[in-house]
Amino acid sequence: MQRRDFFQQLASSALAPSPFGKGRGKGETPPTSGLTKYSGTWGNAQTLHLLRRVLFGVKQSELDTFKAMSLDNTVDALLNISTTQPLPPVNAYNTGTSIDPDVPAGQTWVNAPISPNYSFQRRRSVKGWWTSLMLEDATIREKMVLFWHDHFATEGETIQVEQLFYKNNVLLRKNCLGNFKTFVKEMTIDPGMLRYLNGYLNTKKAPDENYARELQELFTIGKGKDSKYTEDDVKAAAKVLSGWRINNSTLSSFFDPNSHDSSDKQFSAFYNNTLITGKTGANGSNETDGLIAMIFQQNEVAKFICRKLYRWFVYYDIDASVETNVIVPLATIFRDNNYEIKPVLQTLLKSEHFFDALSMGCQIKSPVDFTVGFCRQFELVFPQASDYMNAYNHWGYMQSVAAIAQQDIGDPPNVAGWPAYYQAPQFYEIWINSDTLPKRMGLATLMTTNGYNRGGYKLILDVLAFTEKIPNASDPNKLIDNLLLLLLPATVSSSVKVILKLGLLDGQASDYYWTDAWNAYKANNNDLTNKNYCTNQLKLVIAYILNLAEFQLN
Repeated sequence: MQRRDFFQQLASSALAPSPFGKGRGKGETPPTSGLTKYSGTWGNAQTLHLLRRVLFGVKQSELDTFKAMSLDNTVDALLNISTTQPLPPVNAYNTGTSIDPDVPAGQTWVNAPISPNYSFQRRRSVKGWWTSLMLEDATIREKMVLFWHDHFATEGETIQVEQLFYKNNVLLRKNCLGNFKTFVKEMTIDPGMLRYLNGYLNTKKAPDENYARELQELFTIGKGKDSKYTEDDVKAAAKVLSGWRINNSTLSSFFDPNSHDSSDKQFSAFYNNTLITGKTGANGSNETDGLIAMIFQQNEVAKFICRKLYRWFVYYDIDASVETNVIVPLATIFRDNNYEIKPVLQTLLKSEHFFDALSMGCQIKSPVDFTVGFCRQFELVFPQASDYMNAYNHWGYMQSVAAIAQQDIGDPPNVAGWPAYYQAPQFYEIWINSDTLPKRMGLATLMTTNGYNRGGYKLILDVLAFTEKIPNASDPNKLIDNLLLLLLPATVSSSVKVILKLGLLDGQASDYYWTDAWNAYKANNNDLTNKNYCTNQLKLVIAYILNLAEFQLN
């Protein structure tokens, strides 16, 4: 079943040819273009395509800003992320009957003692805090943090120690556009990862192969046809990694020579029969560097990561032409730049292939993309961070909406991450089913009707404030065109536009019914007659757009 057929069973949208491209369906021929720098039109379609893939949703102001810039300047700006870590999550979980004795309300708990009684609440506060950062960010940072969280997947429920759960997220942020080789080393000895994959239990007397296996199978080499490491390689790697421990007082990792297997470790022909000579004492920790250096000598590392980046930012189908024209040259760039991540993304996001019509509008939004993107593009107003109880409650609500739609950040289903990013042949289609689609649309319905009210603060889509940012809002034809441009990655037929216009005009035949009402509202927003008319008609029109199948696409 092709992608559009799949969606047309869910909603009717009367498609017309789109300047965004119809995208790819399963079995359709992919773009044959490669990594040559894109030199075509830089307009609304291209700007929105780039922003939709790099950000969670696109605000009208972001479209206006980046469309006025060149492609080079836009990509460079999006890749220019802050190196300053955001302020940590705080205690917003105190209630009248449950008070954390170690952390005052509104203060961070990340340096407080471990607290089994409040572990769940603290991990939940990380998820709310993380959601708030997605809502605020206008660079590629948050998309990359989520990408690496899916790649180096850990589950907070398994880690359990809330401070390690938080520190793992900080590690993702620190390295999300940095050096992948450094990233792998730091993740290998990260106390959260050591706990998640039992690395802290790996000793010379009782080798634990969990991390050694996933390091190769999921984190570096992959499971492709050219990934020919052996079971003995896994066993040897486990011996190399033995001895790493967690200091429960400082919640940091350290190396224990007494638990380390100091024997020589022989690897297979896949690794050029490398022998890692056993080391004793503190020098035993250097074997980890030798293991990582050996792994990164394999070309498959670069290709594996480039395939994952391609599926994240472009499309899941990688055939022989995509492998030849995109993956292999990207991998060369990756290796030639000593595994720096940013040059790979700069090349991909500026390429002809990325802006090919068949690369546009072909992804299905993940639950996080749908939920956070909805909030960002409609510019929902959340409580200020200083109002921490309300802020965390409302951030947490949005995180829970994505979670019930099958993407619970901080707790992916397993060490492989979410199946939509790797499970052939469905991939993204896994996100949409008879259970998840109503949950997604429930958010859209709630935000356009009653809103979410908690603690006396209502989170709701203000259709008037949103529409005031749309160009030419007084012209019903241009308003509809600009709403569809911003909200959908594909154009719709003229018949759909007729329906939307009738909704805006309340069934009247002349454009001036809307124009007069809107201009009167703008001139005097205390006039309830025009204000209510504009509000009601806009809710009808926006609700109709949100129910189109194309609103699920990216």
